[in-house]
Amino acid sequence: MTDAEFDAAIAVLTPWVGQTRIVEDEIGLSSARRIAGMLDMDPASITQGMALPPHWFSMFFPDIAKQSDIGPDGHPNKGVFLPPIPLPRRMGAGRRVTINGNLIVGEPAIKKAKVAAIIPKHGRTGRMAVLTMRHTIESRGQVIAVEEFDAMYREATPPGQKTTATPPVPAPEGAAWSDKILLSSPLVFRYSAVTWNAHRIHYDADYARDEEGYQATVQNGGLTMQLTLDAALKHATGRLVGFTARLARPLWVGDTVTLCGAAQADGKMECWAADKDGYLCAKLEAEFA
Repeated sequence: MTDAEFDAAIAVLTPWVGQTRIVEDEIGLSSARRIAGMLDMDPASITQGMALPPHWFSMFFPDIAKQSDIGPDGHPNKGVFLPPIPLPRRMGAGRRVTINGNLIVGEPAIKKAKVAAIIPKHGRTGRMAVLTMRHTIESRGQVIAVEEFDAMYREATPPGQKTTATPPVPAPEGAAWSDKILLSSPLVFRYSAVTWNAHRIHYDADYARDEEGYQATVQNGGLTMQLTLDAALKHATGRLVGFTARLARPLWVGDTVTLCGAAQADGKMECWAADKDGYLCAKLEAEFA
């Protein structure tokens, strides 16, 4: 496929932009307790009617595909929920979030999932496309949160070759706080389970290496953002009202990640994640009221 043919194939997907799906969730007690246990909290501390941490909305409202609609990479087949972008590899890239309230255990809620943009790109690693989804979370007649989520689609890695990684950049120095967390296989598996994410790069080492060219199973970027926010909230004052996050470099299951942050200033806190070699893997700016 030439660059012009690729751009034309993306242009065919224009009717998808603006399409919206409704995803319902009862915000059940058992689901919230499974999330708490995964995050090393006492599950019994979660009770019916309580307000959940504001950023937990991202772990509810999964797209539940039939098994026959699951593709070879573990994602739902193209066109089932998301536009059929003609590139085989998909990974999360970043988020921009505003938070107005909290989900309540036992209070039904909905997610309005809208295709906001599909943008083709031509980079040093080949053809890419960025899919932006706008998720609006509503409960009790109120907007709880609005999230713009970017997913990056890339070309397949040729057989026998390693995937092209972003050149490493050292993580910032002078952190006001830091936490180390082991990205164990059970932790990453449990996060994938509570978010209903069957992407094989997170648990199938042979697939991750042989089919997608990674050196090992890949840490879930959503979990990296979740853990970074959890760490930031231990060192912050005020109510979390939004954040922006961008993934910069893969982390590997089994490695230890260092979560860091600067001192809170003017209601904002700069945070980042570093791998075992001290390279920057994610950046996050949290905003507090």
